[in-house]
Amino acid sequence: QVLLVESGGGLVQAGGSLRLSCAASGSWFSINAMGWYRQAPGKQRELVATITSGRITNYGDSVKGRFTISRDNAKKTVYLQMNSLKPEDTAVYYCRNLELGYWGQGTQVTVSS
Repeated sequence: QVLLVESGGGLVQAGGSLRLSCAASGSWFSINAMGWYRQAPGKQRELVATITSGRITNYGDSVKGRFTISRDNAKKTVYLQMNSLKPEDTAVYYCRNLELGYWGQGTQVTVSS
């Protein structure tokens, strides 16, 4: 069974930082690529960042230079460090196993101006 549980969301002022975590179950974690996506009200879900098993990263244009994705295989956890947050970053953030296609339940991030 694949289980992904996000945490770390909350309310933060513009310019602030948050770190999201996605804890995973299963022996697959270290060999699977993982990703973070987000969905704002009335908008389509969009890619935020991905990381391969070899720690190669990729970012959406809107977060490049501000967000950093990382992973700890021993803890079976993927992180998203979000700095210089903007009101337009407000969304529900989802963790995803890119190879098995599973999604977490999401965590809300709200950035106030």
